Amino acid sequence: MNMAEKCPHCNDQTWKELNFISSISQLLLSGNDIDRLLRQVLQSLCVHHSYKRGMISIFNRKAGSILIKEAFGVSDEEKAKGIYYPGEGITGEVVETGRTILVPLIREDARFLNRTGTLNNLGESSFLCVPIRTGVQIIGTISVVKDYSPDSCLDGDEQLLQILASMIAQTAQHSRSRDEESIQKIQEEYSGCEDPVKHPPNIIGNSKALQPVYQMIQKVAPANSTILILGESGVGKELVAEAIHYASTRAGRAFVKLNCAALPETIIESELFGHEKGAFTGALNPRKGRFELAQEGTLFLDEIGEISPGIQAKLLRVLQEREFERVGGSVTIKVDVRIIAATNKNLEEKVRSGEFREDLFYRLNIIPITVPPLRARPTDILLLSDFFIEKYNHLNGKDVHRISTSAIDMLISYHWPGNVRELENSIERAVILSEDRVIHGYHLPPSLQMADPHLGTREIHGTLQQKLDSIEYEMIVETLKSTRGNLSRAAEQLGLTNRMMGIRARKYNIDFKTFRRNNSFLLADEASCG
Repeated sequence: MNMAEKCPHCNDQTWKELNFISSISQLLLSGNDIDRLLRQVLQSLCVHHSYKRGMISIFNRKAGSILIKEAFGVSDEEKAKGIYYPGEGITGEVVETGRTILVPLIREDARFLNRTGTLNNLGESSFLCVPIRTGVQIIGTISVVKDYSPDSCLDGDEQLLQILASMIAQTAQHSRSRDEESIQKIQEEYSGCEDPVKHPPNIIGNSKALQPVYQMIQKVAPANSTILILGESGVGKELVAEAIHYASTRAGRAFVKLNCAALPETIIESELFGHEKGAFTGALNPRKGRFELAQEGTLFLDEIGEISPGIQAKLLRVLQEREFERVGGSVTIKVDVRIIAATNKNLEEKVRSGEFREDLFYRLNIIPITVPPLRARPTDILLLSDFFIEKYNHLNGKDVHRISTSAIDMLISYHWPGNVRELENSIERAVILSEDRVIHGYHLPPSLQMADPHLGTREIHGTLQQKLDSIEYEMIVETLKSTRGNLSRAAEQLGLTNRMMGIRARKYNIDFKTFRRNNSFLLADEASCG
């Protein structure tokens, strides 16, 4: 049947959508100008369905970022600001997870970062973001902004965007490949055809703050020079040391570690250089030290700023002469060991105060690498959280698969004085306390709850009643999310009657209709979770 002939069994809305999809299909077959096709598809979508704004974003693997490729209702200046990284904001989360995200009311969702700076002009709006994929690969996203209505259902919009994303997937793939090839050529020209920066497999994070660290690891790994790793406690200095060792020519040899702050001076000397039989009380047999154990490999000395002046002098000799004697011994032992040291202290200040030898400092500080604190790389927080959830699920026989919105807000807004180590401890605690496969805000340590002013949209600080209201609000919201807005099921799960549930929904101004999703989305979401 010709598309121009109206089927008597189709209603007007269905006929309208069929005509629209048919026109998009014909448009995609009309030419080879990839950018023009994507631009026309987006314009046709927004005009036909009265969307206020629309964007097609592409995940460029070479750049490691998600860029707005085509946009409708967005200025060139705003478009240029729309740069995201996997896991960052709603667009980044869709690229990272491959799941559609529907936001009934933009101003109530903290994941909407307003990177383009258009939030003030959006008013009361809804936001939909759908992944563009080919097979298992996520190419990018297609997203739209539409007027908000408390009675509107976003299911039809979601289905339309999913169909459209499927139709333009190959075109978006060609666009990405072309852009990545261009970046590759520029990188080769700029760097003299050097290999692109490699991501160490033992370090989690894609943030800009880590890129200089990755570059330094790649550059210094093949050398034998001494490395000094600087950074606050808990940032992952040992992981950087491991990455350097396993990317070096010494990777097949031992990687030996010693925490200099954990042991007194007499024991550190024995641990470093070994001892002979009878060297001191309890030395019943000769013992090799860390230098000998690391022969032809790498010795990592953590908290180097804590060693005493006596040990500093002996360590300086090893760095200069590559030889030492065991405690209580007279035989000189030659070693071929690469030294990687780390500290969270300001060694220059310790040099000025006379606590650290200046000559040793310069011997250690040949190639310094500074690891950024966690607060400087907020886009990595959820990546790290997911890793720790999986780790502690396995260790504790748990099945946590999601972090609630309020908990995400707390994790992102907290200043993390203990860095990655503190984050790991917080996630371990939350995994153990979770009873419904979800990490809620009240599962996180009190320091995180007090640092963030909202739990959902309610105050977490204040009186006991305010705190209880905050917890109750979050439990209701999360249950409505899991039941897709089914008030009766949510009430049953919470042990409430429908009337009690209704009273609480009115108390917190919760519109259960905003949590509704169609069955296909529910099945996809559940499948991806478990």
